[in-house]
Amino acid sequence: MCHVIVTCRSMLWTLLSIVVAFAELIAFMSPDWLLGFPRSDSSASGAGVDSGEYRPSLGLYSRCLRVGARGVGVSCGPYAGTFGEVASGFWQAAMLFLAAGVLVLGGVACISIFSLCFQSILKKSIFNICGLLQAIAGLLLMVGLMLYPAGWGSEKVISYCGAETLPFRPALCSLGWAFYAAIGGTLGSFLCAVLSAQAEIATSSDKVQEEIEEGKSLICLL
Repeated sequence: MCHVIVTCRSMLWTLLSIVVAFAELIAFMSPDWLLGFPRSDSSASGAGVDSGEYRPSLGLYSRCLRVGARGVGVSCGPYAGTFGEVASGFWQAAMLFLAAGVLVLGGVACISIFSLCFQSILKKSIFNICGLLQAIAGLLLMVGLMLYPAGWGSEKVISYCGAETLPFRPALCSLGWAFYAAIGGTLGSFLCAVLSAQAEIATSSDKVQEEIEEGKSLICLL
């Protein structure tokens, strides 16, 4: 029989697991990892249009540039047609680690929804299993984030950030929100791993067992 068990700690863990997975996925797909140095649109200047300065952005495999006859449109899309065309070997490795971490977090986020009804898998606590997976995902993400700045010395990044760009030194570029979102998601994955233990304690407490023995199928506890 399925017992739906809802506690504050288990709901907090479930919601945070979903938020962290989405944050990492959005950050991975975003072109806003690096913001290039400010530049003006030459075509707009030649046409006598003051479009102001803009900053192109560069992601792991995508970018955003201002385009159009008057330089007022923004075109975003992948700059790499294949995995081998990604700006740097370090970025290729970073993408693999980050993608693996995102996949694990996404799987755990889906499982966390069913944890309201099923608290064990093959007689193992679903919270403990998911917490371990989230810790592993956090390590994968951390490795990916450490590899990412090592690729700043590539030709692609130099064209966005200036000739003085070196690994771990973005020169004229600044970090975009996607990089900080990825860091936040990484820290969140470790927090989820800790909260999973608390969710396990909350859903297996004596009070929950008493509710189950009374024949209740929906158990809500603070």
